[in-house]
Amino acid sequence: MAAPIPDPPKVICIGLNYRDHAAESGAPIPAEPVLFSKFSSAIIGPEEPIVLPRVSHEVDYEAELVVVIGKRGRYIAEDQARNYVAGYTIGHDVSARDWQLRKPGGQWLAGKTFDTFAPIGPALVTADEIRDPHRLSIELRLNGQVMQRSNTEQMIFTVDKLVAYISQVVTLQPGDLIFTGTPPGVGFARKPPVFLKPGDIVEIEIENLGILRNPVTAED
Repeated sequence: MAAPIPDPPKVICIGLNYRDHAAESGAPIPAEPVLFSKFSSAIIGPEEPIVLPRVSHEVDYEAELVVVIGKRGRYIAEDQARNYVAGYTIGHDVSARDWQLRKPGGQWLAGKTFDTFAPIGPALVTADEIRDPHRLSIELRLNGQVMQRSNTEQMIFTVDKLVAYISQVVTLQPGDLIFTGTPPGVGFARKPPVFLKPGDIVEIEIENLGILRNPVTAED
């Protein structure tokens, strides 16, 4: 099945946007959104394999609500932000922690944007079908075991705040994606750590958005 937005103009991601996840990462609660990005070459759809790169041995999972922009805008007022949202989908912010955290300077972009590291889907659910994006249950299962379970009401920065904030930096365009951050339970924060391995199946379920399912395989 193809990704609902197969070639987004921009893929903008938010780090540390759930209080409990910031705490488990050993990071302070951010005063402003933490921005990074992925390239569109990372996008894949449901049932397509997440490919573990041969140069990383600590690939982690992150369940996320994704905002899909529907209208061009710059310097968008927070109280007008929902007018620029076309809808929502599920995203998986796959992360090579050894690249993200232990390369010189902290290579967030490199660690986050390997090919296949941004599964999205299964569908674009239009904004009018989601009464409140801040009251959606979110869960990630690894081989059937629940690893992340939370609700989008735990986000530090709302969808409205994120759209307004990002639009100060770049012009948002139709098809742009905003990955809004992940709840606690990620693999690198567990004791012992849990990283993805060939043969794994990852399922992310968000209330009213469906289930995004992807197998995991090794790079040839």
